[in-house]
Amino acid sequence: KARNISILDSAFATPIDREDIYRAIVSIDHILNYAKTTVREIEVLQCSPDSYMLEMALLLQQGAVALQQGYARLSTNPSEGEPFATQARKSERQTEKVYRRALAHLFDVEEITRELDENAPGATRKAMLTVIDIFKCRELYRHMSNGADRLAHAGDNLHNIIVKIA
Repeated sequence: KARNISILDSAFATPIDREDIYRAIVSIDHILNYAKTTVREIEVLQCSPDSYMLEMALLLQQGAVALQQGYARLSTNPSEGEPFATQARKSERQTEKVYRRALAHLFDVEEITRELDENAPGATRKAMLTVIDIFKCRELYRHMSNGADRLAHAGDNLHNIIVKIA
């Protein structure tokens, strides 16, 4: 981020509004920060990624690749970048759908209680560990959902640039 802003500051003239470039840099930096901190939280919480996290990660990756492809089109044919901006925003919506499915599964009381036999030895401890695992997963799901929100914002920034220069 700092390197890109330094380059922007030293540029005499740009074909794209400097404020739009700045917003693009910051929005992409937010996506990267969410990705890095999600990995750190997985490590700190000692939580194994599940199928929902994998699905969300793949959608976030698709959105990030779409952004890269969209920005790459700005120098040659800006209007060709619009489908990629749309794809980035679509990745956010798809991630939100997975997030809601993940939460529904995570808080499925019947499934949780079915697994816990209150008369079994250690049932209270197992119940407590289950609750802790639920909170860990929910934290990670929410973090990935927030990253997807930043992805949509970056897609909006790309769209705004395209509208101005195409």
